[in-house]
Amino acid sequence: MKNKKLRHGFTTGSAAAAGAKAGVLCLGGKTGLKEVEIPLPEHGRLKIPVFHATKSENKAVITIIKDGGDDPDATHKAHIISIVEILSEGNQEEILIQGGKGVGCVTRPGLPLPIGASAINPVPRQQIRDAVKEGLKESGLTGGKLRITIEVANGEKIAKKTLNARLGIIGGISILGTRGTVKPFSNQAYKDTITMSMDVALANDSKKIALTTGGKSENLLKKKLPDLSEQACVQVADFFAFSLQEAVKRKFSCILISCFFGKLVKMAHGYPYTHARKNRIDFKKLAAWCAEYGLEQAMLANIINANTAREALEYILKDRCREKILQGLSNRALASARSFAGLLPDITFYLFDFSGKLLLKTYDKGKRET
Repeated sequence: MKNKKLRHGFTTGSAAAAGAKAGVLCLGGKTGLKEVEIPLPEHGRLKIPVFHATKSENKAVITIIKDGGDDPDATHKAHIISIVEILSEGNQEEILIQGGKGVGCVTRPGLPLPIGASAINPVPRQQIRDAVKEGLKESGLTGGKLRITIEVANGEKIAKKTLNARLGIIGGISILGTRGTVKPFSNQAYKDTITMSMDVALANDSKKIALTTGGKSENLLKKKLPDLSEQACVQVADFFAFSLQEAVKRKFSCILISCFFGKLVKMAHGYPYTHARKNRIDFKKLAAWCAEYGLEQAMLANIINANTAREALEYILKDRCREKILQGLSNRALASARSFAGLLPDITFYLFDFSGKLLLKTYDKGKRET
């Protein structure tokens, strides 16, 4: 029996962008909208159904039902509402984007948004802006000042099913999405994808396999290693131990691991599976490790009370012993990788910061069979 092909969905960011573009089209005279096509953040386009639309003279309100595909999460079927208002007309174009009811507010550091900002992440903000500009062009509207307000029906209630409160996002959900679509995340299906990808690499005579935690870490690694083939790269997400063990089964002699700081710390903890809901960072343990590698005592409380890995890294990078600390944490992650992979393969960690800068490369040579 063939495995069922899992259906992709779309992010809250794509839902908000679709609503914003539909609102502009409505204000430009478009009636009876059933769906709207939007650009995706990385590449490609997506058509999204319009659930409900109303319009007054200078204001349109569009509701999109978020569809998680076969990876339903807390926001699956949430009503994402985009309110588009023309505040003034003129030759100069200005697009204001803000969160309304049901969208959270950032109250703690460590996130890619300043304290006090609506929890609409940078990539969805740009996606909304790009969609609005398309709508202006397609509708013939030019110039002026527009305000886009994103709301989520029952957003505060939905947020209780997420990690938002722990992250310091209060009052609603976050508008997220770095790629615009949602890949199905059935564990077995994802494991099958990992092993199939490794088989493809093996079939292409690759002795090297690059395990990345996602698309961004993969792209950063490719920039560092331009000769790395597409077939040798496998996005393994949270399957740390599984992917290493499968790589060893296929006798890859060289394993590259590309990740960001949060995943590195979880790997240092020795977690075989690094998903946020299953295994969280122990910031007290992280602080103790940092102290062992020379972190100033005054910084320890900051690490212990850090809201996110991003925030903890900011403190570490300010310390005079930052290189020693990062090296020590990478060595711990390497030891964990070695415990899952055994002695044979060479293992190299590439640690990137959130801007894409390579912070550290750590190499451990395997012990060859004699």
